[in-house]
Amino acid sequence: MPLDAAFVDDCPYAPEALLIDEVLEVDREKSMVRVSMPAHGDLPLTRSQKNHPVRHPQHVSGGLIVHMTGMVGFVHAYYVLDLRHRAGWIGYGVRIHHARFHTMAVMGPPIVMKGWATQLRRGAKNILARYSFEFTQGDKLVYEGDQTAMWSLIHDT
Repeated sequence: MPLDAAFVDDCPYAPEALLIDEVLEVDREKSMVRVSMPAHGDLPLTRSQKNHPVRHPQHVSGGLIVHMTGMVGFVHAYYVLDLRHRAGWIGYGVRIHHARFHTMAVMGPPIVMKGWATQLRRGAKNILARYSFEFTQGDKLVYEGDQTAMWSLIHDT
């Protein structure tokens, strides 16, 4: 489904940092979301690369890939956990337990990013979530990760 305007408005990042162009799947039972991100040369960090065809080909920056784990987490919080930034909820990365880059994400096909909660511990004003991530481009696994995030209710509205 195309991005919902209410979701974009609720995001703590401007659209140019959200970088997701489509929500592909939301499975509340499996606590999982899948989204799509375009892979083009004008992405943040990517557009600033000094490229060389052999030593440093143009690719989606690894730092941007890590940022996107947070954006996938935000999609999960919004569509699966029903948390709203406008209601005072905000999430922060707590720990990257495991991160592995399998191959470079190149310009062209979109990157499909799947994230799911493997553990959730809920309190009245905090939710500790452990996530697994798999990012693919075509039939290639680009990134996999295991991370913890804390969702906190900063103020009641």
